[in-house]
Amino acid sequence: MIDLKITGGTIVDGTGRATFTGDVGIDAGRIVAVGDCKESARRTLSANGAHVLPGFVDIHTHYDGQVSWDEELSPTSMHGVTTCVMGSCGVGFAPVRPGREDKLIELMEGVEDIPGSALAEGIKWGWESFAQYMDVIGAMPHAIDFLVQVPHDPLRMYVMGERAIASETATDDDILEMQRLLRGALLAGAAGFTTGRSDNHRTARGAATPASEVDGRELAGIAHAFQGLSHGVLQAVSDFDMMRGPERFLPELELLLHMAEATGGRPLSISTMQRDHAPDQWRKILAGAEQAAGRGLDVRCQVGARGIGVLLGLEATFHPFMGFPSYKAIAQLSLEERVARMKSPELRAKILSEKSEKVAGDGTAIPPLADFFLANLDMVAMRLYPLGERPDYEPKMNTCLLADATRTGTPVLEVIYDALLRDEGKALLYFPVYNYTGLNLDVVHEMLVHPRALMGLGDGGAHVGTVCDASMPTFLLTHWARDRENAGSPGISLERVVKMQAHDTARFIGLRDRGTLEVGMRADVNVVDLQKLALLRPTMQNDLPGGGRRLVQRAEGYLATFVSGEQIAEGGALSGARPGHLVRMHG
Repeated sequence: MIDLKITGGTIVDGTGRATFTGDVGIDAGRIVAVGDCKESARRTLSANGAHVLPGFVDIHTHYDGQVSWDEELSPTSMHGVTTCVMGSCGVGFAPVRPGREDKLIELMEGVEDIPGSALAEGIKWGWESFAQYMDVIGAMPHAIDFLVQVPHDPLRMYVMGERAIASETATDDDILEMQRLLRGALLAGAAGFTTGRSDNHRTARGAATPASEVDGRELAGIAHAFQGLSHGVLQAVSDFDMMRGPERFLPELELLLHMAEATGGRPLSISTMQRDHAPDQWRKILAGAEQAAGRGLDVRCQVGARGIGVLLGLEATFHPFMGFPSYKAIAQLSLEERVARMKSPELRAKILSEKSEKVAGDGTAIPPLADFFLANLDMVAMRLYPLGERPDYEPKMNTCLLADATRTGTPVLEVIYDALLRDEGKALLYFPVYNYTGLNLDVVHEMLVHPRALMGLGDGGAHVGTVCDASMPTFLLTHWARDRENAGSPGISLERVVKMQAHDTARFIGLRDRGTLEVGMRADVNVVDLQKLALLRPTMQNDLPGGGRRLVQRAEGYLATFVSGEQIAEGGALSGARPGHLVRMHG
């Protein structure tokens, strides 16, 4: 008698082959039958009318601090993800010198918009080396499995101390020590090494991140730590010096490829998105990944499933009036008090008569893009959309706030102001920053179906007051595999979507025991009512340590999620089961 039999479902096994109807048998945490399962089971779950999918593998999260206090790793675990990878973009919390923990908190608070107070109160320190960090977080039970990558910034800060500022060049001894420490972490089971080279990433004090300007000598020197190992990946985020001229693109790409070559052949993924200032740059990155194959390199482009945007609201980190003098005078009041004040005709008229003061610059992590946004609200309003109870992440031009203002003859600033006050100030506005130059997701479709594309950029655990893209696995299923083609635009087959988010991500990171529903694989399984699957509007929750706030987006339609054969969620709610653990990679 086996432990569990899931019967009568439409099976999408993650390999890319066509769906079929059958059963899935599970015993001792493994899949023992797919299709025809004659064995009796201690528990039987009917999946008639539902789809049975492998658990999803999310390779781009930022739970590095949250993992030390949160057993659920939500909201990622609410969206069918059964394994996640953290340590992305070069930021994290190990290694760390005793007494220097605040510097890493300052870094993460700025780069990933996670409240510093929540990190300071929530993180259960107790490590110095990366191996010790893995021991500490690995000893705590979790709902889902997780892997960790070694981030460049803490590594540089640990070795170079006060010299680890972006403008300081590492010495040969510095590089050898970083290489030695990375090698030790990889031997302890770390999944890879990540680096961040974005001008938009700033510490909480507005400083450039430590590794953002390092030269190719440092990157290649550190990457030599992979030599002779049969596991481990690289991940990088870069602006490709976009604001310094297009001639900087190829040298930056070559620098990243040289880092990959220095590993002796380990895979590299590069965060890839469409930027308005260089709308075809993403095609160059994909072309570079294709050409790299001729050099024997496995380079993938991490892409998102939708526009990379921000959510704006009076509860969120950003909103259109945050720099207006009269709003700043009430900014510290509670939401209820601010809404009441803003509804008064006198304050409304005063705010609407003002211009925004500068909010970015030295001493703040707010990117310069915010000042451009606030100074150009009339123009920005053509890409500013209300986010309803059933969010539309490919909104049409006629639903933007500028169109609303044009239809009603109302000044656009007034339309934005009133939109923020809806639902007693809890309303959210959606502003897609990247991947939406053409005001649709056609370029995202191109990215997703490219043979060098890799599903990622969900950022679970990060940007908690501005985005909630941990829901991208659900969006892949609903928008791309179900809704878009029905609306007359190119979609993606369900079989391919599931393979992208399960098999392909698992194999890239080096996991060969999950990602498909096949005999012998781990029993990481989702049972989904695909027709009822839907994303709900993100809501702000005050459930971080110290009362910190974060956006959480839930979904309807997940009937059950299993990790290693144990049910962790039912009907979209987590069950309290904790079968997840730290996965150590050893080739």
